[in-house]
Order: sequence, then structure tokens, then C-alpha cells
Amino acid sequence: MTFTSVLPVWQAVQTRFHKMVKALPEEDLNLKLGNSTIGGLIQHNAEVEFMFAESFFGRPNPQSDKAAYSTLNELVDLLTVSNENLTAAMQELPEEAWHVSVESAFGTSTPLEAIGRLMYHTGIHAGQISLIKKNAVRSEV
Repeated sequence: MTFTSVLPVWQAVQTRFHKMVKALPEEDLNLKLGNSTIGGLIQHNAEVEFMFAESFFGRPNPQSDKAAYSTLNELVDLLTVSNENLTAAMQELPEEAWHVSVESAFGTSTPLEAIGRLMYHTGIHAGQISLIKKNAVRSEV
């Protein structure tokens, strides 16, 4: 029952984040505040989803490269793959394993807690992207 309970909430967060990313103009990917670019935050979000799928759900990362994704289409595709990978990992997890603590490089969490952390993580980066869009100065070339 955990997968069927968690999935609608996970999809709501992902749908909103993916919609925001898809609506970005390509030129906004390089907008930057401090050390963070919009494109970098999007790539980071997908990479963390891959790492959590592996660490908390035992699903190996299908992205073996550490490529830099530079276009909006590449980043949207990366987000899609990371979401599909994590969703499949959640679906494959036996019901009894959802509440068993797992030790990882990210600390100890149950898979259910890990999904909550990922939702929070996505929300933080959505807010950072909005902040960067609002405050970053475009350089005139």
C-alpha cells in the first residue's frame, strides 16, 4: 500500500517541477547567483534522484556518465529518466521494506523518509530557480 499511497504525492511534486523546467527559456539555463546556475540545479536534482534510487531502493544508476547537460531538451530528458528510474524502484520495493531503515552516504532513512527528503529537495531547488530568475542579472553580449 505504500507505493500506491506515495505515488500520487510524488507525481504531484514532479509534475509541477517538470512543468516549471519545460517552461524555461533556453537562455535562462546559464543564469547564476553565487555558484548556482539554473541548468546546474536541474541536473543536480536528477542526479540526486538517481543516487537515492540506488542508495535507498537498490536500483543501480543507469546513467554511468558524468556528462554536463547543456540544452533544455537534454535536461528535460534527464529529469524524465531520473523520475522513471525512481518510480520503477519505488514500485519494485516490497511493502515491508518501505519502513526499514537503510544506512547510506546520505544518512540513515527508511525508503519512505527518503522519498519525503527528495520531495523537499525538489522544492528547495524549485525555489532557488525562481530566486535566480528573479535576481540574476543577464549579461549583455
